[in-house]
Amino acid sequence: MQLTHRPRRLRRNPSIRSLVKENHLSVDDFIYPMFVMEGENNRVEVPSMPEAYRFTLDLLVKEVEENYALGIKAIALFPAVPEEKKDLTGTESFNPEGLAQRAVRAIKAAVPDVIIFTDVALDPFTTHGHDGIIDDNGVILNDETVEVLVKMAVSQAAAGTDFVSPSDMMDGRIGAIRQGLDAAGFENVGILAYSAKYASAYYGPFRDALGSAPKSGDKKTYQMDPANSREAIKEVYLDIAEGADIVMVKPALAYLDIIAKVKDATNVPVAAYNVSGEYAMIKAAAQLGWIDEKKVMFETLLSMKRAGADLILTYHAKSVAQLLAAGYRP
Repeated sequence: MQLTHRPRRLRRNPSIRSLVKENHLSVDDFIYPMFVMEGENNRVEVPSMPEAYRFTLDLLVKEVEENYALGIKAIALFPAVPEEKKDLTGTESFNPEGLAQRAVRAIKAAVPDVIIFTDVALDPFTTHGHDGIIDDNGVILNDETVEVLVKMAVSQAAAGTDFVSPSDMMDGRIGAIRQGLDAAGFENVGILAYSAKYASAYYGPFRDALGSAPKSGDKKTYQMDPANSREAIKEVYLDIAEGADIVMVKPALAYLDIIAKVKDATNVPVAAYNVSGEYAMIKAAAQLGWIDEKKVMFETLLSMKRAGADLILTYHAKSVAQLLAAGYRP
C-alpha cells in the first residue's frame, strides 16, 4: 500500500511525541484555590472534596510556603466566615481586620513573592447566601451591591492583595472597582474578572467548603444561563472595556467551547476555573477504582489549556506540582 501521508510517524516514540506536542502543562499555569477559616493549628478536610482543606491562618501560611517551594506561585483565597459575622448586607467583607484581609497580610509577610487573588463577592458574608444585597421582594439590588463590592476590593488592596477577583456577576462592577482602586491609590492592583460565570450545578462542593449556599432561590438572575455562548463574549468585552486585566470562564470542563471562543475574541489573558464539582467527580471515580486518577487529572487540565486557557484555577494544583517534580509524565 502506497501512502503519502503517515501521521503516525510523529507518534512513534515518546521523544518524538514530546518534540511535536502542541500544549504543555506546567505549574506556571496554575492558580491554587485555598480556603481559610478562623482558629489555630487546625485543618479540616472538605467532605465533598477529598484532599482539599480549610486551614486556620497559621497552617495556611505553612501550606502556601510548601506550595511555593513546589513552584505554585499564585493562590486564590476564599474565607470561611463564621455565621455570627454574617449579615444581610455583607459588611464584614470590607472589615480591615476581616479573615481575608488578615490572611493576605500574613501570607505576604511569609512569602512576599506569592501572587494572591482575593475573591470579591458577598455570598460568604451574607446570611442569605446570595452575592448581592436583597430588597424586601427578594430582588438582588445591582447598584447597591456594587457599592459594597468596591469597599471590599479597596480593603483587600490595602491588605496587600495583588489581584481582586470579582465573582458576583453584577453589572458594571469592574468599572466601579477599577475607579475605586485608582482613587484609593491602588493603580497597580489588578482585576481578574469572573466575566463568563455560569449558573452551574458544578459549584456544590465549594459551597459546602464555605457554607455559602443560598438559603433560598438560586443565582440565575445574575449568573449566566448555561444555554448561552454569545452572551459570554458580550460580558467579556464589557469587562475588558471597564478595566479587567484578566478574564475568566467558570466552570471550565463543561464550557471548553466558551474558553475557545473567548480566547479567539480577546487579546487579554484568559483564565478557566476547574471548579469543585469537576474536581470531586474525578476524586469520587478514582476512589471507586473506575479511572486512573493521575491520567484523568492531567488529561482534564490539558483540555482546558488546549481550549485556550492561559491560567487554570484548580484544586489539583498541588498534586500535579508534586507529580511533575517527581518526574511523572502522563
